[in-house]
Amino acid sequence: MALSTFSVRMDETLKRQFDLLCAEFGMNATTAFNIFARAVVREKKIPFEIQASNKTARLTGMQAFLALRAEAKENGIQDMSLDEINEEIRLTRYGERE
Repeated sequence: MALSTFSVRMDETLKRQFDLLCAEFGMNATTAFNIFARAVVREKKIPFEIQASNKTARLTGMQAFLALRAEAKENGIQDMSLDEINEEIRLTRYGERE
């Protein structure tokens, strides 16, 4: 098996902490990264959850809501009743006119 070099840049303090923790596990950083890479390839996913903070998700949701509100105002439909909204949804889904 041919070997290849993989270089990673990281904060010096983080690297020291990572090296110390790897030593406690009885391995070095290279072994730890190889374990990580094998898990990613085997499972075809990152082996832990990555997500935005709730604040970011909330902000994105609020921005989407405000954009929809502005678009409704531009199109003169900001005062639609719930029944009118549901009728628009029905027409969009089924393409029927009553």
